Amino acid sequence: KMLIREETPSEGSVLVDGVNVAELDDDEVPHLRRKIGTIFQDFKLLSAKTAFENVAFALEVVGANREQIGEDVPKVLRIVGMEDKAGNFPHQLSGGEKQRIAIARALVHRPKILLADEPTGNLDLLNTYDVIKLLMKINEFGTTVIVASHDREVINAVGKRVISMDKGKIVKDQEQGKYSI
Repeated sequence: KMLIREETPSEGSVLVDGVNVAELDDDEVPHLRRKIGTIFQDFKLLSAKTAFENVAFALEVVGANREQIGEDVPKVLRIVGMEDKAGNFPHQLSGGEKQRIAIARALVHRPKILLADEPTGNLDLLNTYDVIKLLMKINEFGTTVIVASHDREVINAVGKRVISMDKGKIVKDQEQGKYSI
């Protein structure tokens, strides 16, 4: 919540691209949020919109034209392996498919940072690992991926940097960390 300035820290600072997000003017916050794609545990898809329309909506709210939407949405749906589900509504998708559409929506702005808040919390084991593999692929293409998770298996399987926090303070920072209590 602090990275996207939904909340501000009571002390210390949160820097994104060298900018202290707490010091941004309110009209600068939407620009910050375009640099950060956010994926939620509960998907936050719009039920009356198709998969294509859910992804397109993220572009529409920032004033993208039809041509840009027509080019960008199919590309990002292809990246997440959901081009064949573009016309489906959320109720017609499995949990894993919904999460892939949520990832596509988060990616459509080409963010520098992808923030995934418990992205596998509502998924079965197979879909969990598919989503984690997709996030790792996105990271390989140069996007910083931050995953907030309590899932021991996911954290241990990834083998990446693990930062552990307790009551808002960093208590451990390991380059190739494992889950710890």
